[in-house]
Amino acid sequence: MAEIKPNEVYTTEETQDLLKISNSTVKRILKSGLLRANKVGKQYRILGHELLRLVSPDVEYKAVESYQKIKTKTRQKVKDW
Repeated sequence: MAEIKPNEVYTTEETQDLLKISNSTVKRILKSGLLRANKVGKQYRILGHELLRLVSPDVEYKAVESYQKIKTKTRQKVKDW
């Protein structure tokens, strides 16, 4: 596995290779805001420290926590129907 350098700038293709995910997954992560990037022309540029932040356990915990909150709210809403 290649090392993610915090001060390096990556394209979506390089991000895809580093994280071993599909192009559509990279786009979905960018649109959801889990990964911050800058748009240069028609392409995104992603900083290495953003990739490191994404793969850290802390981010996973926050994602699970927000999913659980949404799940609970949905169950309560459906229960009231």
